[in-house]
Amino acid sequence: MQTELSKRLGVEHAVFGFTPFPAVAAAISRAGGFGVLGAVRYTAPDDLKRDLDWIEAHVGDRPYGLDVVMPAKKVEGVSEADVEAMIPEGHRQFVRDTLAGHGVPELAEGEASGWRITGWMEQVARTQLDVAFDYPIRLLANALGSPPADVVARAHGRDVLVAALAGSARHARKHQEAGIDVVVAQGYEAGGHTGEIATMVLTPEIVDAVDPLPVLAAGGIGSGQQVAAALALGAQGVWLGSVWLTTTEADLHAPALTRKLLAAGSGDTVRSRALTGKPARQLRTEWTDAWDDPAGPGTLPMPLQGLLVAEAVSRIQKYEVEPLLGTPVGQIVGRMNSERSVQAVFDDLTRGFERAVDRINRIAGRSGR
Repeated sequence: MQTELSKRLGVEHAVFGFTPFPAVAAAISRAGGFGVLGAVRYTAPDDLKRDLDWIEAHVGDRPYGLDVVMPAKKVEGVSEADVEAMIPEGHRQFVRDTLAGHGVPELAEGEASGWRITGWMEQVARTQLDVAFDYPIRLLANALGSPPADVVARAHGRDVLVAALAGSARHARKHQEAGIDVVVAQGYEAGGHTGEIATMVLTPEIVDAVDPLPVLAAGGIGSGQQVAAALALGAQGVWLGSVWLTTTEADLHAPALTRKLLAAGSGDTVRSRALTGKPARQLRTEWTDAWDDPAGPGTLPMPLQGLLVAEAVSRIQKYEVEPLLGTPVGQIVGRMNSERSVQAVFDDLTRGFERAVDRINRIAGRSGR
């Protein structure tokens, strides 16, 4: 599964794996793909440094990258406390009432929320980059549009390729104008923040829109047959995120959540603003239903919603309150039916890819091998 882009980066398979778990990122790269560590949860630079040190010690000489979240619009002189003060009391009460209605215990006295959305704030992302550029990362991806021009220049000065996610051809062209090297065409089926256009439609649109820039297909992809389809549509690789959540290297810290993922079908996700304030595909739960209910107060814009629900999400996860327990995940969750190692996932991807290529060769009247 090699393409011009995978050869340029020195990887065996054109499979780019996004994950918040260092062990998964390293395993993806060791298996011949390209591991990309999500940095949004690292609000302390030392924590990111610790995990990049770990990857360096476990990835061998294989390449890897980093994914940050830098908002397209910069707001000067606004602190986290300033943002917190904008949250209406009615929304805070709604959170308290929803948690109380499900008997969710409080965190222990003095215990801080384990999850904060401050990683969406530009100043936090810049501290992440200050750490990351001391490491030999080969790719920097941004999930909220093109990074600022100075960040793109800084990456290029270190021979680091810059990627950005796009949900439409219009967004992709803006990335190209901003000097982005790789466009990730993220379709409607994807987990996390995603737009309205399905991967099968979006991928060739973006390939045509930004030619000759390389494009990675993302959204609903979890089999080798789908990888072959993505390459047939003109992509130079695939960007996979959800499929790694149920690998043995992943560390969800919640057996109940793993069970829910393994049991879920492709129709058990929803695009909801409940987590961050922007539409993000995730498991449908009583938590997402509460926020999407017209009788409720409605969600707040990013980053207010993320700050509002941070402690609640931590409590739900810590105590594994199953009716409320969820995670960002794509429609591919319907194929995630067993816990497997990252290497086993790659074995299935390569076998499925070979079968798909052989099938097309037979249809075209050519020998498969």
